[in-house]
Amino acid sequence: MERIFLLAGGISGFLAVAAGAFGGHALKERLTPEMLAIFEVGARYHMYHALALLGTAWACTRWPGALTTTAGWCFVGGTVLFSGSLYLLSLTGTRILGAVTPLGGLAFMAGWLCLAAAAWRN
Repeated sequence: MERIFLLAGGISGFLAVAAGAFGGHALKERLTPEMLAIFEVGARYHMYHALALLGTAWACTRWPGALTTTAGWCFVGGTVLFSGSLYLLSLTGTRILGAVTPLGGLAFMAGWLCLAAAAWRN
C-alpha cells in the first residue's frame, strides 16, 4: 500500500500545484473574488492531503494494517469530494456542488483519526 499512496501523493501534489497555478494565473481575471477564494481553498486542502498521502505511505511501512490503509483511501476520497467539489463549484457556479464538500471534509477527518489510531495501536 505504501507504493500506491506514495504514487497517489505524488500525482496529487502535482495536480495541486497545477490547480494553484491555474487559479492564480488563468482564473484571476475570469472568476469573482468569492469564486476565486473558493477555488484557492480547494487547492490548499488538495496540497495538504497530497502531503498527508505521503505521510500515510511512510506510516504503512511502520504500522501496516487496515487503519493506515483506510486513512490513505479517506485522504484520496476526501480530495476528490472536497477539493473536486470546490473546483467545480467555482468554475461552474453550480451551488448544489457545495453539498458534496462536507462529505469530503468528513473523509479528511476520518483519515486523520485512522492515522492517529494506527500510531496509537502500534
